[in-house]
Amino acid sequence: MLKELTPKEKKALEAWDKLVKDILTETIVEDLNYHEIRKKRRKLEDNPVEWIYYMFPKAAKYKFAKFHIKAIRRIIANDDWYEVLSWSRELAKSSTVCFVVLYLVLTGRLRNIILASATQDSAERLLRPYRAHLENNPRIKQFYGEQKGLLWTSTEFVTKNGVSFLGVGAGNAPRGSKNDDVRPDCLLIDDFDTDEACRNPETIDKNWKWFEEALYFTRSMSEPLRTIWCGNIISNDCCITRAGTKAKELSEMDRPLGNWDIINLRMVDINNPDPENDYRYGTSVWLEKNSEEQIDLVLAQVSGSAAQKECFNNPVFEGLIFESMRWDVVPPINKFQFLIAYSDPAPSNTVDKKKLKNQKASYKANFLMGVLGGRLYVITGYLDRVVNEEFIKWFYYHDNYVAGKVHIYNYIENNKLQDPFFQQVFKPLWAKTKLLYNKILSLIPDERKKPDKAVRIDSLAGLNREGNLILNIAERNNPHMKRLEEQFINFNLQLSYPADGPDTIEGGLAKANEKLSQLGAGGFKSFGKGSSSKRI
Repeated sequence: MLKELTPKEKKALEAWDKLVKDILTETIVEDLNYHEIRKKRRKLEDNPVEWIYYMFPKAAKYKFAKFHIKAIRRIIANDDWYEVLSWSRELAKSSTVCFVVLYLVLTGRLRNIILASATQDSAERLLRPYRAHLENNPRIKQFYGEQKGLLWTSTEFVTKNGVSFLGVGAGNAPRGSKNDDVRPDCLLIDDFDTDEACRNPETIDKNWKWFEEALYFTRSMSEPLRTIWCGNIISNDCCITRAGTKAKELSEMDRPLGNWDIINLRMVDINNPDPENDYRYGTSVWLEKNSEEQIDLVLAQVSGSAAQKECFNNPVFEGLIFESMRWDVVPPINKFQFLIAYSDPAPSNTVDKKKLKNQKASYKANFLMGVLGGRLYVITGYLDRVVNEEFIKWFYYHDNYVAGKVHIYNYIENNKLQDPFFQQVFKPLWAKTKLLYNKILSLIPDERKKPDKAVRIDSLAGLNREGNLILNIAERNNPHMKRLEEQFINFNLQLSYPADGPDTIEGGLAKANEKLSQLGAGGFKSFGKGSSSKRI
C-alpha cells in the first residue's frame, strides 16, 4: 500500500511538476546533426550569457541587466573566488547563480557542489531547479547528453559524468564530502539568514561558526573553491553581512579574491547603494523585467520599512524604540494656552528624481503641536519633499486650520550652517508669501545648539510609552501624519531610516516647554536671548 503524502510533500511534488512542465513546454529543441551541435556548442560556450539565454529560454526570458552580466563573468572567470550577492527581491540572484553553476558543471569546470540553506527543506527547494534542468531540459540533453545518474534524490544527486550535488541545512554535517576524492569546489549559501535567527545573536554566531568551520573546510587546501552567497541584508549583523565584510576584505587584496555586490530594486547610482535615496529617487535597475509603474504599484501596497528591508537592503526593525504610537482625540483647540508650529526646512528645493541623484534628500517638516494636561498633542502637520515655496505655505495652512482660536508660535530650525540659507532664501520667500496671503505671521528662527539628533528623538520614547505623546486620530488618514508614525516606528539610534518628522516633534516639544516655563515665571516678559528680536 502506497504511503499517503503529507501536505508538505504534496506541495513539493506540485512545485516539481510545474517546474518540469515549464521546462518541457518552453524549451524547444532544434533539428541539428552531430556536427552542427558541436559547432553551436563551442560558439555558445565562448559566450556564457548567450549560452544561458539558449539553454534556459523560460527561466531567462528577460534580458540581463549590466550588473547581472558583470556577476556572471566575474564568477565564471575566477576559479578561486568569494562572491556575495545582496540583490533585492525580484532581481533573480538565485536563478542567475543556478545558470552560472550549470554552465560550469556542463563545461567540466565544477565537480562537487554543496548548497547550504537555513533548513534542509529550503536547501531541497533551492536544489530543485538544478535537478529539474539536468534531468529534463531537452537542450541540455541534446548538447551534453543524459545527465541523470544512479543516485538521484531531492537533496543529493550525481550526474552520469560524476558531478555531485548535495543540499544541507544549517548545522547539518557536510564533513568529509567527497566525490571520487574530489572535495567540494563550489559552495552555494542561499537563503541562510532568517528573521527569527537574526533576533538571536547566539544563533547568528552558531550559524556563522558552522559555515566557517564545518562547511568551508570541506574544501581542499590545494584546489580552488568558488564560494557564492545569495541573500538580502535583513539585519545589521547576520551571516550575509559577515560574508559581505569578508568578501570586501578579499576584494582589497593585491590579488582580489572576492566581491560584495549590493544591488537595490531601484538605485540612483548603481555603484553606490543608498537605501533611502534609492527608494525615493532611484530608477529600476532591471527595466527589462521591473517597470517603474509596476514597482510603484507593488511598493504602494506595503509599508516603507518592509520595502526597505526586502527591496533596498536596509534592515529596519519596526518598533525597536517606539513600539507603537497612540492615536487619540485631541481636546478642542481653544483649550490650549498656545500652539507651536515647528518646522525643519531641509536643504533640497526639488522633487525631481534626476536633480536629486547626488543629494541626501531629507524631508521638509512642519507640525502643529500643543501641550495640555502633561500631554503633547500632534494636531496636524506636513512631512514631505517639496519646494521651498510650498514649505513656507505650510505655516499659513496651519493658521487657517486654527482660525484664530488660539495663538500659534511659528518656529523654523536655523543653526549656524542653515543661517545663510535662511537669510538669503527663506526671508525673501516669507515676505513674498505674506503678500500672497495678505496676512503677516511671525516666524522665529530656532537657534538652539541641539544635542545629537538620535539622542534627542530617543528622549521622546518615555513620553510615548507613558501614553503622553498623542497623534490626532481625526488626522489618521492624512498621509503626512501616517509618514510621521512610520518614521517613529522605524526609528533607531543608527538613523538608518528617515527621522525628520520625529526630530521636528522634539523641536516643538522643546519650544513648548520653554514657553510653559516662561509663563510659570510671570508671563512673556522674557523670551530668552534674542528670541523676540529675531522674528520676521
